[in-house]
Amino acid sequence: MKKVICVIMLSGILASSGISQTKSTSGLNQSKGINMNKKEIVGTFLGAVAKQDAETMRKFANVDYIQHNPFVPTGLEPFIQLLPVLKEHGTYAENVRMFEDGNYVFMHNIWKNAKPFGADEMVAFDIIRIDENGKVAEHWDAMTVLVKETASGRTQTDGPTKVEDLDKTDANKALAVALIEDVLMGKNPNKITEYISAEQYDQHNPQIKDGLSGIVEAVQYLTSQNNMFKYTKIHKVLGEGNFLLTVSEGEWSGKSQVFYDLFRMKAGKIVEHWDVIQEIPTEGLANNNGMFGF
Repeated sequence: MKKVICVIMLSGILASSGISQTKSTSGLNQSKGINMNKKEIVGTFLGAVAKQDAETMRKFANVDYIQHNPFVPTGLEPFIQLLPVLKEHGTYAENVRMFEDGNYVFMHNIWKNAKPFGADEMVAFDIIRIDENGKVAEHWDAMTVLVKETASGRTQTDGPTKVEDLDKTDANKALAVALIEDVLMGKNPNKITEYISAEQYDQHNPQIKDGLSGIVEAVQYLTSQNNMFKYTKIHKVLGEGNFLLTVSEGEWSGKSQVFYDLFRMKAGKIVEHWDVIQEIPTEGLANNNGMFGF
């Protein structure tokens, strides 16, 4: 049952109604002569998933499509065979943000009608890799329950979506890595003011207030409960201009976790943060690919 539930979740994400389809789903991908960028390839594939259009899915994705959602079988055909669950439960997702970095497209999504897996609405980050032939080749994700009342008054997904400062992508990646290594891994936590803006820091983690003071308050509370987040390894850093996504591994509440952190940068400082934290399962797995493996 858990496997079926997570197929619903993945299907909902892939059926994102907010992703525009700029090319006909009857068209072919780059390897067949159509000039499509990676966001358009992903959008076309996801549109086909929404319609359960298996023919188009086969045109735009590899047969050996690699799956890192731990409860969904790897391979394209097993995925196609499970798509009717989407229609049965009416589960779908709305895309909030979509970015591109090299061969990767990464997205911020809201799931709707998500009761089959425990909540009416959920929030997710998804990453899709496009191979050298312009085919959808690999998928990673993490998900959490959408919270209506948050410490900051912000939602887990609202805020800017426009990409700026494309020439600063590499510098912003370095800033995100430095924050995680120094502050969240504890190498030099006193350097936090070098990374996070003291003038503006909009927080979308539902349990933390805005600003540097909100971070300090949250750290003090979690430390007092002997339950502070522990980041141990950064597995991937993806960015487009002023938006950076890091995928990290660590511990929280005595369990192994995957941490997806999306940062917005401005003038060399972090001014906004969204995240998804998900426990890494060890039982009932549908594949052996793990939640990382970038």
